Amino acid sequence: MDKNKNSYIFIYSVILVVVVAGVLSLVAVLLQPKQAKNLEIEQKRNILAALKVTPETKDVEDTYAKMVKEIAVDEAGNEVDATDDALKLYVAHTDKGIKYVFPLSGKGLWGPIWGYISLDDDLNTVFGAYFDHKSETSGLGAEIATEHFQSQFSGKKIFDRSNKFVSVKTNKRGASNDNEVNAISGATITSTSVNEMIESCLKSYLPYIEKSRK
Repeated sequence: MDKNKNSYIFIYSVILVVVVAGVLSLVAVLLQPKQAKNLEIEQKRNILAALKVTPETKDVEDTYAKMVKEIAVDEAGNEVDATDDALKLYVAHTDKGIKYVFPLSGKGLWGPIWGYISLDDDLNTVFGAYFDHKSETSGLGAEIATEHFQSQFSGKKIFDRSNKFVSVKTNKRGASNDNEVNAISGATITSTSVNEMIESCLKSYLPYIEKSRK
């Protein structure tokens, strides 16, 4: 075949594209188990972070297995077998007592935000919190992923003094009570998104929380 003909160039290009696509597809399939495992380890690391435990990567799974048990509850707050419809939470046995970890997910200014919040065994006092984001603004909304912002939640309450569920909220004027933390300066939308995420997600678990409170 004449290599200078357009038909040769076209056929060569098609074969090259097919071969490259095939190789990439094969690599993607082969990497799927490893990617899934990495995501699992990252999730466990984040749950431990909400418990103020930060093991080395190689120790994450062992630490998690020793401390954390996953349970599932229904909308009425009863423990049930794990299903796609059930709500998952995590019970951890730490050197500071039993802690309950609740998953969080919401929408920030530019994309999804997520995290975990842990409560003491009174199911009212926040023990720790972990937040992350996909694309919040560096130096502003992205601050939710910093220890400085997250550490404010420790010791805060999700019920007010009249025993009403109010969650924990950011306040741009500064925290003024046990149910507030300082908002991020210049990141009003992301701060509000964190409020909505925590409140809406914890509200889903409220029947379980109220049944289990001491």
